[in-house]
Amino acid sequence: MPKRLTILIAEDSPVDRMLLSTIVARQGHRVLTAADGMQAVALFEQERPQLVLMDALMPVMDGFEAARRIKQLAGDELVPIIFLTSLTENQALVGCLEAGGDDFIAKPYNPIILEAKIQAMHRLRRLQATVLAQRDLIARRNQQLLDEHRAAKAIFDKVAHAGCLNAPNIRYRQSPRALFNGDLLLAAQAPAGQMFVLLGDFTGHGLPAAIGAMPLAETFYGMAAKGHSSTDILREMNAKLKQILPVEMFCCATLLDINPLQGTLRVWNGGLPDGYLIGANGQRTPLGSRHLPLGILSAAAFDDEFEHFPLAVGDRLLLLSDGVIESRNTHDELFGERRLLALLDANSDPARLFDEIEQALLAFHGQVQDDLSLIEVSLDETLAGAPLSVPLVAHRSRPIDWSAHFELRAESLRNGNPLPLLLQLLLQVNPLRPRAGAIYTVLGELYANALEHGVLGLDSALKCDAEGFQRYYELRRERLQALAEGHIRLELSIKTHDGGGCLRIAISDSGAGFDVAHALQLQRCDQCLSGRGLHLVRQLTDGFDWQADGRGLGVEFGWAAEA
Repeated sequence: MPKRLTILIAEDSPVDRMLLSTIVARQGHRVLTAADGMQAVALFEQERPQLVLMDALMPVMDGFEAARRIKQLAGDELVPIIFLTSLTENQALVGCLEAGGDDFIAKPYNPIILEAKIQAMHRLRRLQATVLAQRDLIARRNQQLLDEHRAAKAIFDKVAHAGCLNAPNIRYRQSPRALFNGDLLLAAQAPAGQMFVLLGDFTGHGLPAAIGAMPLAETFYGMAAKGHSSTDILREMNAKLKQILPVEMFCCATLLDINPLQGTLRVWNGGLPDGYLIGANGQRTPLGSRHLPLGILSAAAFDDEFEHFPLAVGDRLLLLSDGVIESRNTHDELFGERRLLALLDANSDPARLFDEIEQALLAFHGQVQDDLSLIEVSLDETLAGAPLSVPLVAHRSRPIDWSAHFELRAESLRNGNPLPLLLQLLLQVNPLRPRAGAIYTVLGELYANALEHGVLGLDSALKCDAEGFQRYYELRRERLQALAEGHIRLELSIKTHDGGGCLRIAISDSGAGFDVAHALQLQRCDQCLSGRGLHLVRQLTDGFDWQADGRGLGVEFGWAAEA
């Protein structure tokens, strides 16, 4: 049964108004009447009828002006207006539609046609009401989704930016296409003073691309804080992404392991554009992709081999995602690798390179095709300074007296890293926490010396230049993989007394030994790529001794009693 409507009839002729009212009322509708356009507008504003039958020519205000005002009052709601007219000229009929009319019916009125037009207009009203309701529902759902995304992004930013991206030697720019960024930028200071920097680019954009970023950031920061090596961190991130990501998703990434104390750089690039090591003299070394992205290969097939480079104060590291070279201008031209290389070639001051790239992208009017990330890390005196310390916990230290002995044999040396475990053990001793970075640095140097020079028999003299530097670490990897025998012994002991306490670390290996006194007498130079370890150990410790056969070293860290 047709729905009963409230219909406004605006007609200046009393006879026509009565006739039309009778027809409409007999069809079951509620009728409102007005004798001119002014009354029609006032009645519409008061009663809000669902349909209007409007005479075109009326006194006071004609139907054209009244129709325009009624449409304005209706707003988004569809209130159909059917013009009642005896006009026959085409231009006059067009004027009815231009004034806001939805249809017209000619006098004299045919009740059947009139009812058909009324029902047709009512169907249009219901259709528009459905569309508006769906629009409002979509708007509410969209706002709810945006609110959820903003809340998730606030959490994401706290996790992803929990490291040292605000360090004075780091500059970066990120331009996400969506609220979430498929690019991920992480930086952390390790206990021994290294800086780990990760630039990742997940497939896709927005929230789907950011899903893998949370576990990746948690793994990165958690393992870095505990003193794990960059190799261990890399393997764990790959294993986690392989486990949680769907087959079609992965993460192109570059991981930098910057060790300013040793003057070394380790680089792993899986699928990102070339990064660059730029020397203080402007010499440029590409940091190219050598591996598949994270999350593709299983743990057994994953290649964790890093490239090794010497690093000096004044050097700069530049990393970028493919969004930089894939930026497009208004002519749909790519920024491209050629423009980037031209900028690098033309640069005369490495300190201004980051600004020049930013200005070039801005001048290019890039419309970002992908998430865009650009990061520069400079090696300055601050980064090359002392290792970090760990804050004291709230309790007072108690008398402690214990020792622990560890022996690592061939299989453990090939596959394990005892240093994070040892550091966590030593951090339970509250007075040692302020010197945690120095202790970890010394542990790392002693362990590397015992493994590389003692067990593996490597000669630091290989590191005479950049090529020798790379060859040294290639030999290290080859000999470690082939290691069948050999051992390293570690002894930790803690003793306290009324005046304070002392940590002693002793390490020995199964190697041939070396002349420690002679090694310490050699003059250390800033340009040398080797021979820094023992000098650093002696500088950071309170006591340093060695066995006569050169197969064992011992160090001490002391502390004073709390006041």
